Amino acid sequence: MGSNIGDRARFLNRAAGRLRQVDETTVVWFSPVYESDPVGNEDQPPFLNAVGEIETALMPPDLLARLKAIEMDLGRTGTDRWGPREIDLDILLYDGLVYNQDGIQVPHPRLEERRFALVPFRDIAPDVIHPISGMTIEELARQCLGRGRMKLSSHKILE
Repeated sequence: MGSNIGDRARFLNRAAGRLRQVDETTVVWFSPVYESDPVGNEDQPPFLNAVGEIETALMPPDLLARLKAIEMDLGRTGTDRWGPREIDLDILLYDGLVYNQDGIQVPHPRLEERRFALVPFRDIAPDVIHPISGMTIEELARQCLGRGRMKLSSHKILE
């Protein structure tokens, strides 16, 4: 999850609350929240990012459709791929599955380069193995050291 427009912490918390309402899905937990510099288009406000672990019976296309519906319901207006956004929800990994159909890629195609995703992911699941690289999240996070400023935020996922 990421947000860099408006009340960023509120957007993360509202998204977390909505994730808890998705049918056939249980939220296990959320990482601490981090503040990070934007990637791609650097001329925008910093992001708040967190990673959640969920258990779901939904397959990636259905899960992603639910995530995008949550984004829209929360008022996401940013559509530029590298631009600012109220809320951004992505599937990073899905139980070791490699999935590439209908424009949906799991694992997330740039996860290995995204320190802002790997650091909070490491906080909740350091030993999870990336199904393509064969590396753990801990190893991938260590490889990304120095890629953008990140700091632990005082914000927490509350809902």
